[in-house]
Amino acid sequence: MKVIIIGGFLGSGKTTTLRNLGKHLIDKGHKLAIIVNEVGEVGVDGETISSSGLVTKELTSGCICCSLKISMEYTLQNIIEDYGPDVVIIEPTGIAFPLQIKEHIELMDLGEVSFAPVVSIVDASRFGVEWEQIPKFIENQIKESEIVCVNKIDLVDSEAIAASTRQVLEINPDVIVVEFSAKNADEKFERFMDLLTGESEIHQEREDLNSMEVSEVGSYAGEYSIVSNGIDTDKIITMLVHLLTDIKSRVKEINTDFVGHIKISFKSGEGLVKGSLTSSDGEPVVDILDEKGDGEEHLKFLSAVTRVSKEKLVDIVDESIRNTLEKEGVSFDKISAQVHDDPNIIDIDL
Repeated sequence: MKVIIIGGFLGSGKTTTLRNLGKHLIDKGHKLAIIVNEVGEVGVDGETISSSGLVTKELTSGCICCSLKISMEYTLQNIIEDYGPDVVIIEPTGIAFPLQIKEHIELMDLGEVSFAPVVSIVDASRFGVEWEQIPKFIENQIKESEIVCVNKIDLVDSEAIAASTRQVLEINPDVIVVEFSAKNADEKFERFMDLLTGESEIHQEREDLNSMEVSEVGSYAGEYSIVSNGIDTDKIITMLVHLLTDIKSRVKEINTDFVGHIKISFKSGEGLVKGSLTSSDGEPVVDILDEKGDGEEHLKFLSAVTRVSKEKLVDIVDESIRNTLEKEGVSFDKISAQVHDDPNIIDIDL
């Protein structure tokens, strides 16, 4: 079994990369399993990936390189026993250190396991701001990588791409840098997929860092059950844009240059729509992921941004969501996440 670990800071494009990589591996005949780790109690990316027909297992309420190591081992063992994949892709939360995850898996009794080169993704459109906000964290992620993907090159000019690549190589001169736009899945993206056929050789003996502390990121996630009352897709898109814009303006009052990721998925009878925002300078992006509804309706969100406390973030996000839903005539009720008393073990539906 081969393990592929794809890291990168919040909003760098890991989920889009994983969706396209997963489709490619399945087309090549691989039996694939995906583990998605999100720092909040409610996962958004698992549903996003599953909408493209890929089977996922979610780990939430922490980081798998820190507090969720036990849950990761339990999940991997069950996936191997019940499904028997030949490839497992792990998408850790954006505030994880991918090499620590590899080292923890190496210590597990999982049988024949090999590793693809350790990957981190950076966002070319905001790499400079990330470096200003969380330099220690970004430096550590890049130093622990064998491949760094400079993503979202369609959003910036050639000078910004070159500056991002140059900064990456200054931090880690031995790393392989690939420049692409993950959403296009073109020949540049195919080069990245070819590189993953190699074997990881990196290993470091050092004390684990707590990535959540190093990142200085406040996070908050949750879920609302909703009754959409027949709201159409175009109106949902407009609503999510307004909601993300409102959250952005409120967060900027605390940190004018924040980076991170604010994700909202709206599941209604019309299907699944996802909204995303990754920085104070960015604009909301909304995608229709599934045009076929199955009767279930909910709104899930995850917010994780630099230098904003969780308490402040809770107030901002909850108030913005409630005000927006009330304004659009969407009935809602907050759902509480259920976890074990032991924060290191959570319910995994296998």
